Amino acid sequence: MGLSIRAYARHRGVSHVAVKKAIDTGRISQLPDGTIDPVVADAQWAANTTPTRRSVTAEVRETPQASAKVLRDAPEPPTPALSSGGTSLLQARTVNEVVKAQTNKVRLARLKGELVDRSQAVAHVFKLARAERDAWLNWPARISSQMAAGLGVDAHVLHVALDTAVRQQLQDLGDLQPKVD
Repeated sequence: MGLSIRAYARHRGVSHVAVKKAIDTGRISQLPDGTIDPVVADAQWAANTTPTRRSVTAEVRETPQASAKVLRDAPEPPTPALSSGGTSLLQARTVNEVVKAQTNKVRLARLKGELVDRSQAVAHVFKLARAERDAWLNWPARISSQMAAGLGVDAHVLHVALDTAVRQQLQDLGDLQPKVD
């Protein structure tokens, strides 16, 4: 059997409202009978609560020897997962900060001109591919008569052979599906 909310609040040196708020937000958990195990709750409180200005200032005023003793004697906090299986406040804040950093990195890259609009890039590549295809389709008509004269063969027969070969090559290339994510 653990402590009541008010008894745990006295143990922590905080108000019972602060303890109730910590329970409601999932920073600490209660036992099935509604009481609080002080050892477990202290570890959860430490893992899931951001230090206040007052406690940070108090830590700064401590002597280095006292700080080392506190760090050495402090029990290792448990994994900050809550009893309900959710994420801890510290984990949620960490994820939030990572997302902010990634968003700022993308904004900076956009401002520097290192990013391009995806739809514009896809449209440009399509336009380039179409121009390349059209150039290859026109190539047999342009070159077949000159090649036929040099080889001493019928120009029409050479034109049909080159046109068939070019179209087959373009068909094979068209079967490739580019991956655009």
